[in-house]
Amino acid sequence: MDIRLPIEDAKALVASALTASGVSDDNAASVARALVAAEVDGQGGHGFARVSSYCAQARSGKVAGHAVPTITQRGPAMLHVDAGTGFAYPALDLAIDKLVPLARETGIAAAAISASHHAGQMGAHVERIAREGLIALMLANTPAAMAPWGGNKALFGTNPIAFAAPRQNDPLVIDLSLSRAARGKIMAASKRGEPIPEGWALDHDGQPTTDAKAALGGMMIPMGDAKGAALALMVEILAASLTGANYSYEASSFFDGDGPAPQVGQTLIAIDPARGGSTDFGLRLEALIGEIEAQSGARLPGTRRIAARAKAQSEGVAVPARLMEEIEAATRS
Repeated sequence: MDIRLPIEDAKALVASALTASGVSDDNAASVARALVAAEVDGQGGHGFARVSSYCAQARSGKVAGHAVPTITQRGPAMLHVDAGTGFAYPALDLAIDKLVPLARETGIAAAAISASHHAGQMGAHVERIAREGLIALMLANTPAAMAPWGGNKALFGTNPIAFAAPRQNDPLVIDLSLSRAARGKIMAASKRGEPIPEGWALDHDGQPTTDAKAALGGMMIPMGDAKGAALALMVEILAASLTGANYSYEASSFFDGDGPAPQVGQTLIAIDPARGGSTDFGLRLEALIGEIEAQSGARLPGTRRIAARAKAQSEGVAVPARLMEEIEAATRS
């Protein structure tokens, strides 16, 4: 049974679990905002299901709970953020705060983040940039979960990509994993004791499975088969080779407190649409969106999150009872 909490109460609950696990107040607030926002948007795999594992990692020192990210400008339009083996969200907050004015000044700017951790619901990060009137693209690598096409050993992460473009009201947001399903969805299913759909994953022996736990110990199937694996390689280069972060096959799990810090990477790119060749970007974008919406049955990416937010604002955010028990136990640790 779900327990509904006002959004601010949910943030306070998550933050208290993190601070009890050795996370600084500022970092706990940043992480709590991100996890609750994911849950509000209907992205449960990046929400409350992560709290107990985040707390375990903070307690073991796998994540530096008191890390303070640092930023260096490496060129006229290039930033480097060292997350200090802490949570990704404070590093992303810092990167976005500096990236937005730099992109306005230069027309296009990028931030490369290293020594980082799970970036969660990436659509939320690019949406923040788009709400400032900029186009945003984000790429991140994650612990190894997919083999190169034709291979038999996990080498790439699910390596998500997110994109956002400004509109008059809510930005257009596209957020996708390069596996057929986000690994966070499989983790959430495992916690609920539920099966996963066929075609999402393989077990340790490379056999198709609907068992969520077996899938977590096996490999994800890339979206689009060989094409998805090629895109995962592209993300690996932009999120790890470029930033100086660990490759996916070098990174430890996001799901437990064992082993060294994952030290993965993220790259954010912000573009001022007024600096491109179009003098009416907003009108051109609306024309394209209008053509999509004119087709019966067509759905614009990201529209479900708007409805989910409205429901959470009026009814509160739903916390599954089992996860509530986990979070409350963490506050007492």
